[in-house]
Amino acid sequence: MSKVQDNQQPITSEDLYERAFADRCQGDYAKAKEGFLAILRSDPTHIRARWQLALIKGFEGDFDGSLQDLKQISETVPGNIDIRYDYGMTLMMLGMVDEARAQFEAILAIEPGHEKARQQLSYFT
Repeated sequence: MSKVQDNQQPITSEDLYERAFADRCQGDYAKAKEGFLAILRSDPTHIRARWQLALIKGFEGDFDGSLQDLKQISETVPGNIDIRYDYGMTLMMLGMVDEARAQFEAILAIEPGHEKARQQLSYFT
């Protein structure tokens, strides 16, 4: 990255990610999107930035776009439990219970001790 901090250290993608993530958590979605998009301009394959942008779409009401992006990202990195969990939760919130169940079951196949996935599955029985 070409920008530098006050102490003349280069700003890394991780620095940008942490700032944008904090903005997202504080509900400043516009500022968060700017940060995540800046990361993707320098590294279009940055999965975590793509994931956060997909979540923001849902927070802003673009549920179809969010779901589509989360599906694509979860297929790109099927072993990423956090992304799969968010995809499953989005499916569940949109009433796609069979698809959500499949995601939570897939998570437990990868990580049998995943308590949140186990908890979500308990709602189906």
